[in-house]
Amino acid sequence: MATAAAASGLAGEMEVEAYRRLFPLAFLERHLGQSIRPDARRLSQVRETTVALGAVSTAHGSALVRLGDTTMIAAVKLEVMSPTAESPDEGSVVVEFHMPPICSPLVRPGRPADAAPVISKALEDVLMSSGMLNLKELCLISGKASWLAYLDIYCLNADGSLFDAALISAVAAFTHLETPLVSVGDDGRVFTVGGNEGKTKFEFVNREKRKLTLGDIPFSLTCALHKDIILADPTSEEESIIETYVTVVVDSSDRIVSIQKLGGSVASMEAIKGCISLAKERRHQLRDVLTNSVEAMEVDQTE
Repeated sequence: MATAAAASGLAGEMEVEAYRRLFPLAFLERHLGQSIRPDARRLSQVRETTVALGAVSTAHGSALVRLGDTTMIAAVKLEVMSPTAESPDEGSVVVEFHMPPICSPLVRPGRPADAAPVISKALEDVLMSSGMLNLKELCLISGKASWLAYLDIYCLNADGSLFDAALISAVAAFTHLETPLVSVGDDGRVFTVGGNEGKTKFEFVNREKRKLTLGDIPFSLTCALHKDIILADPTSEEESIIETYVTVVVDSSDRIVSIQKLGGSVASMEAIKGCISLAKERRHQLRDVLTNSVEAMEVDQTE
């Protein structure tokens, strides 16, 4: 009897999985009709999010972020550069988002993912327009030397809401960032100096490693819209079925930084307002996650 019951249960699971693959929209709508999603989340519920600072030992600032099964690693490397004539007392930031083939079966070796440059541009726009980074803080010697910050974000696993995970990883990497010590050589060249190297040999431009003073921090939430039903933080399965998405970015003062709608039909104002409301709730959650990650790192450093 037990064997028959097990076989019947297995057959039932196989039928459900076959229905899920053959009729994905109908499968999703059956769940939405009961205000639940295929992964058992509520419609407005986001996946568990974790942030681990200092994931890359060779970077000046880094973080590993998991949003459900979506996984990102972000690293910031600083290099000394000559500032531009237009902004002699400012540094620069370059953002690159990478999707290697390991992140998704949809990414083919030798062919860059179409989404990568779009996310790169969106990240750079948000980081600059939010006011989180003060480029004057990246100045070393006005008109002569400043920091060029290379932010590289690698998607290790793509399971939906890529921009949201990439943005929190970028924010976390800059939160972890420490600027290295810098000295000026006899030839006037500015160069970085290791932390324990030549304390008396060099005259330092900056006397100690320091963290950047971050302004209003941007946080984002992507919502999928299906017949004005809002699904917060969609998975890749949901994204493959639903055509309309809205990504809302709000800062730490609850000001709207950007609203971007991708694909699909025209969304109602009520749906847009619902997405904004959920994004503001999400902002509080992500702030707590980020704060907890900083506290965890400080505890590790004191042990």
